[in-house]
Amino acid sequence: MAHDPGPAQGGGDDKIAQVLTPDSPTRQDGPQGAAGEGSRPPIQDYSVERVEKVYRKLDLRIIPAFWALYFLSSAIRSNIGIAQTMNTAARHDLAAVLGLSPRDTSTALALFYVSYVLFDLPSNLVMSRLSPRVWMARIVFAVGVTGTCFAAVQDAWSLKLLRFLLGVVTAGMWPGMAYYLTLFYPPSRTGKRIGMYFTASQVSAAVVGLVSAGFQQMDGLGGLVGFRWMFLLYGLCGVILGISLLWWLPDRPLAPGEERTRSWYSKWLPASPEALKGEDALVHYHDLRRVYHARSWNLRDLWNVLIDWRLWPLVMMYFGVVGVGIGTQLYGNLIISAINPNFTGVQISLLFAPIWMMDFCAILLVTPISDRFHRHRAFFFSAAVCIQIAGLLTVTFALSNPWARYGGLLMVGFGLGPTVPICMTWTNEIFQRRHREVGVAAASALVSGLGNLGSIMTTYALYTGWPEDAVKGLHQYRKSNFTMIGILCMSIASSFIMTALLQIFGNEPSQKISSSGSSAVDSNEYLDGAARREAHQRGFNRMWWSKPSKASPDA
Repeated sequence: MAHDPGPAQGGGDDKIAQVLTPDSPTRQDGPQGAAGEGSRPPIQDYSVERVEKVYRKLDLRIIPAFWALYFLSSAIRSNIGIAQTMNTAARHDLAAVLGLSPRDTSTALALFYVSYVLFDLPSNLVMSRLSPRVWMARIVFAVGVTGTCFAAVQDAWSLKLLRFLLGVVTAGMWPGMAYYLTLFYPPSRTGKRIGMYFTASQVSAAVVGLVSAGFQQMDGLGGLVGFRWMFLLYGLCGVILGISLLWWLPDRPLAPGEERTRSWYSKWLPASPEALKGEDALVHYHDLRRVYHARSWNLRDLWNVLIDWRLWPLVMMYFGVVGVGIGTQLYGNLIISAINPNFTGVQISLLFAPIWMMDFCAILLVTPISDRFHRHRAFFFSAAVCIQIAGLLTVTFALSNPWARYGGLLMVGFGLGPTVPICMTWTNEIFQRRHREVGVAAASALVSGLGNLGSIMTTYALYTGWPEDAVKGLHQYRKSNFTMIGILCMSIASSFIMTALLQIFGNEPSQKISSSGSSAVDSNEYLDGAARREAHQRGFNRMWWSKPSKASPDA
């Protein structure tokens, strides 16, 4: 079925009619290509208020769906951590039922990130070639199916196998979401949006902890222990959500005059809903023209991204913060238990949740401001990391006061919140300008994938995986905490090195981009409405307490 964005999207709107041409090409739900080369209208400027209205409509369409899918995927990925302390008094916790040693547990946790690292880049590149909507729905569906299978695990090897497979099917979700956003928003505005749906991970961590108290009450119901009920129900919810996304998520936007031609595989699936219609679609086209006429990339373009030095400081930034984040998510309940061994399993679950509520609050507070001061990403990133370091030092040294140590964990949660969204947003900003669409797809996957080596370290080599930290007492986990402080210091150093190198070498569009006959490689094409506004930092202009200035170029 072809989609005609003319009458169907605006009922013959006069403004759209001005840019429709009889020779307008079609676009498939597959590989993107340059379109409408000779018939592109000149870029028009719209008021900031009009542009903001369009982006708010996109928020309502995209962000709730991303929040829901990330919530369930995070719950399925991390509920193995809380399963370690469920129904321990009845010896119905994960280790007791499956006969796991501490090394088995840490290996199973780490195997997820091994496969995730291996398949992150291929998954994101496939997504950029095929339909982003279909690929995202595929990921969520597969995560749900694999999560459901966890309810049937019987021993260590099946747990390890399923964790590895879960990493395979999850690979590409997080960088894919970041890439997907750049199809609808300029990079300087994605930090807030990434933060909005990233809160799902924090809420998920809190909810998994709180709801696990209920699953513990279901222990023995229907012959299943509590953690099996948890695996089963979360997995089934993921399957249902993955299917429903096909009817809700839009595919990449179409330029005025283009028709969506369905490829061979998409003919068996629901037609893609359009995110914007009528004048809204036209406003978005002129504001973010770069995504509508992106040319197809080739292996040479990909190679230029892979050898760009800008990747490695971002990978090191991500390595530290995601390693500490995953370590806290998977072992936070064990750290709380070590702080006060008298806590019951239910009390630990209830104390685990506020860590992620602090994380949630920090995301909502910091990421919108970091977008408004998008030239100072390193400052916001490093300040948040310093709060994490202070929290870990408190957990390590406040030995005489258990509640002070717990307060340190709350500080860690607050500092964790903004760091990952800021790192991914900075990656989008740098590599979309430098390498266009393939830059975003490849760099976001590499930063996420290679950065998750930090997750492998914290899940396999630290805490229960480190024999020196297995000794019970006040000093338990001290060496692991010191190691996490060390990698956080590396993240801070990397952010400032990145800032200094960008000042020295700049970040102009790469001259190595091979032309395929598309004017998209022309730097003038890249200067759409959003790019012109990005030349000015918004700061605190146009905030609720100030009157908007019509003369201001800031957006």
